[in-house]
Amino acid sequence: MADIVNLRQLRKQKARADKEQTASQNRALHGRTKAEKQRDHLIADKSERFVAGHHREKSGEPDDSNQSDGQ
Repeated sequence: MADIVNLRQLRKQKARADKEQTASQNRALHGRTKAEKQRDHLIADKSERFVAGHHREKSGEPDDSNQSDGQ
């Protein structure tokens, strides 16, 4: 004699399993701790400051700090 299977429950179990699999994939791809996010932010800030500190102005451009408003 065959086992009786409730198709509604089977469908719900499959949906839960699919949802859990999608969630685990998203956690692996996008999940980062707060410390990792802060570290990446600090590294980005440091690199921006490094580049800005080594920026050379073109000789033809006037210096913004010496300009007046025309008055």
